[in-house]
Amino acid sequence: MHINKDKIRNFSIISHVDHGKSTLSDRILEITHAVDPRNMRAQYLDSMDIERERGITIKAQNVRVHWKDYILNLIDTPGHVDFGYEVSRSLAACEGVILLVDSTQGIQAQTLANCYLAVDHNLEIIPVLNKIDLPASDVERCKEEIKQTLGIDPNDILSISAKTGQGIEILLDTVIEKIPPPTGDSQVKLQALIFDSYFDQFRGVISSIRVINGEISQNSRLLFMHSKTSHEVEEIGTRNPDPTPVDVLGAGEVGYVIANVRNVSEAPPGETVTDFNAPASNPLGGYKQPQPMVYCGLYPIDGDEFSNLKEALTKLKLNDASVTYEPETSSALGFGFRCGFLGLLHMEIVRERLEREFNLSLIATAPSVNYRIKLTNNKSIQIDNPNDLPSANQVQQIEEPILIATILTPAEYTGTVMELCQLKRGEMIKMDYLSQNRVELKYKIPLGEVVIDFFDSLKSRTKGYASLDYEQSDYQPANLVKVELLINGISVDAFSMIVHKSKAQEYGKKMTEKLRELIPRQLFDVPIQAAIGGKIISRETIKARRKDVLAKCYGGDITRKRKLLEKQKEGKKKMKSIGRVEVPQEAFISALKIDS
Repeated sequence: MHINKDKIRNFSIISHVDHGKSTLSDRILEITHAVDPRNMRAQYLDSMDIERERGITIKAQNVRVHWKDYILNLIDTPGHVDFGYEVSRSLAACEGVILLVDSTQGIQAQTLANCYLAVDHNLEIIPVLNKIDLPASDVERCKEEIKQTLGIDPNDILSISAKTGQGIEILLDTVIEKIPPPTGDSQVKLQALIFDSYFDQFRGVISSIRVINGEISQNSRLLFMHSKTSHEVEEIGTRNPDPTPVDVLGAGEVGYVIANVRNVSEAPPGETVTDFNAPASNPLGGYKQPQPMVYCGLYPIDGDEFSNLKEALTKLKLNDASVTYEPETSSALGFGFRCGFLGLLHMEIVRERLEREFNLSLIATAPSVNYRIKLTNNKSIQIDNPNDLPSANQVQQIEEPILIATILTPAEYTGTVMELCQLKRGEMIKMDYLSQNRVELKYKIPLGEVVIDFFDSLKSRTKGYASLDYEQSDYQPANLVKVELLINGISVDAFSMIVHKSKAQEYGKKMTEKLRELIPRQLFDVPIQAAIGGKIISRETIKARRKDVLAKCYGGDITRKRKLLEKQKEGKKKMKSIGRVEVPQEAFISALKIDS
């Protein structure tokens, strides 16, 4: 049965993390009676435990609801900057967005970034202030801020409370009134956009799609244009919010398709689907291969779990094609994998999922980024592991990735935020006052400085009020060096780090002091040194455990005591030359803590 396109509205909710996106989705499901009240639960569309606990959306979800003879397709998007590409694909499947702003906090960095994304896609924007039921809500200030920043008339801004349901019905009426119906022609060749996919162990890959032109019917054969694979359709349907099979999905409709695909990488977000027998001439624009930005080594604490980790990563990649991994060995940590992630939150989530869902105990090395190395023979290589850096006499120049970071902060914290950015080698691009007490700062900052503790420092300096959004810019040359840690003269590869020369001393001192506390005392003196090339820049010594060899001497000649002490000294010297220092696992875990 063909649905009248004029009765369809496709929209998305965009906002900063924690501004009430999932709560608004819950209220819309309740008010439109899409879910039986007995089955209703908070964050209904968030399917993963981690999403519920952290209160964030990681996977895009879509649901079809009915309101006053109209079909509304709500596409829920992730809010975090790491998943910006998925957000852009979700927006490509819509004609309009609800821009949700917390009326107690005002506009935040990702609100702005997502709003500009919506403007780039020529979408109708409905500005909405949420949380007006809270005592701290300041509607007038926020309206003024939105007017200053985005040029939106304050009279067009709706005020709602997603928690209590106040104003939601007016919002749904506004969606119908302001967001245009989908364009597209059901009679031309099929073009459909996949905006999200996940792996189901019984049914294979289930893809969320928006049909742009043409139509998909049951049992037709589809061509996936970027991955160049073809698959038979097993089932198509809509989510109401439970999956409901249909015979045909026409132009403008949003639904899901199951086509016997066994790997998410064959149906990634941004993929264009067309009819195998009568293919469209061009795929839809905007497709990108996900590029990892942050890398770290993952090692099982128990070496016997290596095969379990390998299996877990294989299963996880079925669900998340943006994770990359390859085996690597470390003299200190044994066998593990070098993994690439979209960002720090993505890295945390993947690690947490591996530990939880597959019952693994893991050590993660310090996060690093992708460096471009120009060698003296004029060849160029890329490395993401500090231990792959060639020796200094082979390196002509090292280039590091740069971010354009947008920070929104209350005006009173401007000084401390600027100080933090300068500490992290940031270069100011611009500074704007959004209102009397809110400032937008734009900085060029090296990605390597952001991945360790930038976000935590920003939050603690601004009492949690600042927000951060970033996008990758380009590479630029920098004076970088590799700091190695030597324990008893032997390099421990797990602690190697590429840092700026001006910070090498500080990193070396911090790590040697830390390891001195963490490594237990041996029967001989253990030197812990930080070195750049052959030059030692910092040193700490773990003093030997000594047996009191003079305990049996009651008085008597001093020469006898000296003889015993010399004998002990010789023994210690011999021990030091043949002794090996076992660094306990706890020391690695503590020293490699990301927030250290």
